[in-house]
Amino acid sequence: MNSNYNIPQNHFIHSAYKFQACRNWYKNILTAHNLVYPIFVLDEPDIEQEIKTMPGIKRYGYKNIITHLEPLIAKGLKSIIIFGILTNDSDKDSVGTYAGGCGKKGPTHLALEYIKQAFPDLLLIVDVCLCAFTSHGHCGILKEDGLIDNGKSIQRLAEISVSYVESGAQVIAPSDMMDGRIATIKYELLKRGLEIPIMSYSAKFASSFYGPFRDACKSAPGKSDRQAYQLPCDSIELALKAVQRDLEEGADFIMVKPISSYLDVARAIKDKFNPIMACYHVSGEYSMICFAAERGACDKKKVVLENMRCFQRAGINIIITYFVPELLEWIKEDY
Repeated sequence: MNSNYNIPQNHFIHSAYKFQACRNWYKNILTAHNLVYPIFVLDEPDIEQEIKTMPGIKRYGYKNIITHLEPLIAKGLKSIIIFGILTNDSDKDSVGTYAGGCGKKGPTHLALEYIKQAFPDLLLIVDVCLCAFTSHGHCGILKEDGLIDNGKSIQRLAEISVSYVESGAQVIAPSDMMDGRIATIKYELLKRGLEIPIMSYSAKFASSFYGPFRDACKSAPGKSDRQAYQLPCDSIELALKAVQRDLEEGADFIMVKPISSYLDVARAIKDKFNPIMACYHVSGEYSMICFAAERGACDKKKVVLENMRCFQRAGINIIITYFVPELLEWIKEDY
């Protein structure tokens, strides 16, 4: 090779990935075991609602969600994460009674019971938060001045967690971002002899990518926003601090949410703590790809698979994504 200067031989790297078989050596192989499918479940049995801001995604009743999941189970679906939604806003109150732990079953409990009976081998992860069940739309209990009461909030979240496990949840995933909630939830579970793993939304950022999800769950905050308890998007130091705290409190897995703009955070967490790490490919990330593909701006399959590979490259082990139905097909073709 002609050159005006000497290039070290080990700087010629194309040969290392010239052939497909060689390229495979560098891959993080994506399988159904890496994927978690988020589902939205209502407290009515046989209802189905479109979500306009999320193409192809629907809210389902706690009975007819079974029909939706059946073909996905047949294709290899291994894990889901459940988000309960109240049909009537009038059922919301200041403490999120129907979230659980107050002697009443909400949509999440009903979904857990029906899905567990229908698919006993499916891993049931459940989101733990108050925002979809409170009249104010915040993720905790509020004081009279409208600020979060952290102490009351974490006790309430622990009550909810216990109620979900009693209904069949196998993994608890607190998304509220209250201080000390992992230790409190873990304590209340272990006190009852419930050895249940916790997947903590440790590095959850105050992001603009959550819009479609809040539409889906009817969980937008009524007043102010969540910047007082979700992480600022420009701070990796706080993310690392939150992860360390949650791991020390007993979190079994941690999560980065969103992910596409936070791959540096995922890599930093992996390098410093080396945990089993999940990411949430959130609603805004999903919808942007869908809408771009609909207009011919990108090839959806190629873009989604590229995203998945990059998430794994950054150290992600578990991917929560609305693209799971397509991915169950695509990974059979491409891997």
